[in-house]
Amino acid sequence: MLQACGAGFGMLPLAWFNAQNASAAAAPDPLAPKQTHFPGTAKRVIYLFMEGGPSHIDLFDPKPALKDLDGKPLPDSFEKVILAMGESNAPLLASPRKWKQHGEAGTWVSDWLPHTAECVDDIAVIRSCWGNGINHAGGVCQMNTGQTLAGRPSLGAWVTYGLGTENQDLPAFVVLKDTGSEVVNGPRSWGTGFMPAVYQGTVLQSEGDPIPNLYPPKSLAEERQRRKLEFLNQINRQHASARPEESELDARIRSYELAFRMQAAAPLAVNLEEESRDTHEMYGTNDKTTKRFGEMCLLARRLAERGVRFIQLYHGSGSKWDSHSNIEGNHSKLCAQMDKPVAALLKDLKQRGMLEDTLVLWGGEFGRTPMSEQGNGRDHNPSGFTMWAAGGGVKGGQTLGSTDEIGLHAVEDRMHIHDLHATWLSLLGLDHMQLEFRHKGRPERPTLNEGHPLKKLTSG
Repeated sequence: MLQACGAGFGMLPLAWFNAQNASAAAAPDPLAPKQTHFPGTAKRVIYLFMEGGPSHIDLFDPKPALKDLDGKPLPDSFEKVILAMGESNAPLLASPRKWKQHGEAGTWVSDWLPHTAECVDDIAVIRSCWGNGINHAGGVCQMNTGQTLAGRPSLGAWVTYGLGTENQDLPAFVVLKDTGSEVVNGPRSWGTGFMPAVYQGTVLQSEGDPIPNLYPPKSLAEERQRRKLEFLNQINRQHASARPEESELDARIRSYELAFRMQAAAPLAVNLEEESRDTHEMYGTNDKTTKRFGEMCLLARRLAERGVRFIQLYHGSGSKWDSHSNIEGNHSKLCAQMDKPVAALLKDLKQRGMLEDTLVLWGGEFGRTPMSEQGNGRDHNPSGFTMWAAGGGVKGGQTLGSTDEIGLHAVEDRMHIHDLHATWLSLLGLDHMQLEFRHKGRPERPTLNEGHPLKKLTSG
């Protein structure tokens, strides 16, 4: 009928429609593997995010001077900081922790982290981190996106945009939370800002099946499902072609396609029952205290060995590391949950030969103050705190930078969050000044044109 109508004129709309579909089908895959700017030492990232702000002066940065100053006001010689809770003239609070040097390099670690202490020869501790976010919303936002205000892509999105993924049957960027509580800022913490939504993180569930609705009904044959998806894709493409500025539509289309492929690949990836009893024992999945984060760390290793590019694990999701009061009880509980699984992840990656090209990061959005709050807690401290990195070309067994004698300000080899992001990207072979995305006519870069990689991290 279309051929006969108007001497074949009716075929023109159909030809145009087919051309649009063909064009869409031929569009390059935005998640295809890409060339690095220079040879990198890391291929993937596992980011262990302690949400709420762990206390550096109780974990990795011992301050003997605090014992002499315990209960006294902050000396006038120290530059004062703006505190999130506004408690003024609070006395200093010494750390009750027992400290010991570990490994060949003698890295200081407190008794809260006995298992992590066993791995210090693979860890580089950075004691001189600082940022601008005084509250959780700004701190988590900056640690993830480089800026305290919402609207920019997350680090995981930049990495996915810059490198693509090695496995087209699994998400390129995965997020795991240890509780049902929402991470501060929610999806913005792993979102894409002004970049296409296809680079955003995929959240796996914290309880039950990590990937809901993964298996189709038994009554639905694969071929029938494939035909349904093709028809849905055709309709979606037609809808999206008239709205090219809405990247969420393209991301949604690709998510349907990925979901179909995941039905074969994902069950193997998330099936922890394949692991040996010794492996489960090492991660602590058989212990109530360490079970949840142990399963997350074990799943992270399984995803990493299957080519997932960026894996971000939130421990204490919902700002559980926040300890304005009773830091002893708060951190004791959280360290017990996290310490053994983290050490197991490092040991497991190393014995499998994966630590060489897997960058493991540990830290929160900021640290805690040396001044007390409510008598037995600590306030937010973005002026000086600790992170550590392992694997992916990092030279372990070293401590870089320092805070002042009470742990209030970063003073030596100060590393702003932009410097940290530039460093992580450089280990992946990405130059933070060459990695660009054009937005509204201007080149946007992951560190807002700031920051310098910490070369000591790899050279020692």
